[in-house]
Amino acid sequence: MSSSSSHVRTPAADAPDRAEQAARSAAIALRSIGEPNTFAHRFDFWDTQYEWRRVFSELLGTFFLVLVAAGGGMVNARFGGHVIPTSALVVAPALMVMAIILFMGAVSGAHLNPAVSIAFALRGDFPWRRVPNYIIAQFAGAVLATLLLWALIGRHGSAGLTLPGPGISTVTAMFWEALLTVGLVSTILGTASGAQAVGSFAAIATGSYIALAGLWGSPVSGTSMNPARSLGPALVLGDWTSWWAYLAGPVVGGVIAVGIAYVLRGPGGGKHSAEAAQGKLSPVWMPRRVVLPTRPASGPGPSAGQQGSAPGTGAGDGNPPQGGAGDAGPTG
Repeated sequence: MSSSSSHVRTPAADAPDRAEQAARSAAIALRSIGEPNTFAHRFDFWDTQYEWRRVFSELLGTFFLVLVAAGGGMVNARFGGHVIPTSALVVAPALMVMAIILFMGAVSGAHLNPAVSIAFALRGDFPWRRVPNYIIAQFAGAVLATLLLWALIGRHGSAGLTLPGPGISTVTAMFWEALLTVGLVSTILGTASGAQAVGSFAAIATGSYIALAGLWGSPVSGTSMNPARSLGPALVLGDWTSWWAYLAGPVVGGVIAVGIAYVLRGPGGGKHSAEAAQGKLSPVWMPRRVVLPTRPASGPGPSAGQQGSAPGTGAGDGNPPQGGAGDAGPTG
């Protein structure tokens, strides 16, 4: 009797099998409509509850980027021309981009660049409905940074503008910017993919590329690779010389990089690349305040068996508090 009864399956024992079958059916259904298997994980990114945080993140990040990128030239113009060495002028924005990706990449994806936002959308990693707000925020951040620089150290000639080098035509500068942006966006899309999305490597790779491109490419075009970075000084200084090259070049380069990414890795839209492009900010990700229990003012204290076992605090069990700041890991 005991031997035969041990082979009888109960409804509780069948539950895991039914759950597994349901998961397989859902995966098949998702593939049948042409969506990747990670489709279900992207619902968090459709939540607009924290959209203002993402937009503010892009504005703040672009503000800091342009503050450094345009500020170097303006400081040099204010204090004699070569106070800041040329190598430092091109490396400083790269270091700033690295810092921005690390401290707020998990909020908005840290695009900081309209060409990057458009490339992520074309790749299928970023919803098109968010692109206009991101671009507006990026342009606004660039303008605010230039206005602040102008207010603090004054307006000095073409300082802060990205312009073609001596003897370089606007058309040549446009193709040069497109070429440099192909490498930049390829680096960003590559480190956002599942195979290369390794913690802070995205920040290191992107910052390194910007520094290297600036070291050898800045004499030709100024190495903007970013329409927002070029717009701020042009708008504030009222000098639109060759600006169209710094709008068309990066956008064209970003589109070419999307094609290269497709050849290398196929279509986008995966979980890792979507998180890198959109950030992890969602109701699930948002850190929540941890309320620790307080000891009563009077009366006997907790017994030995009760100490360190308050639910939700993680105390005494070796686990961190749920929803704490440790959940906010940057994605680059």
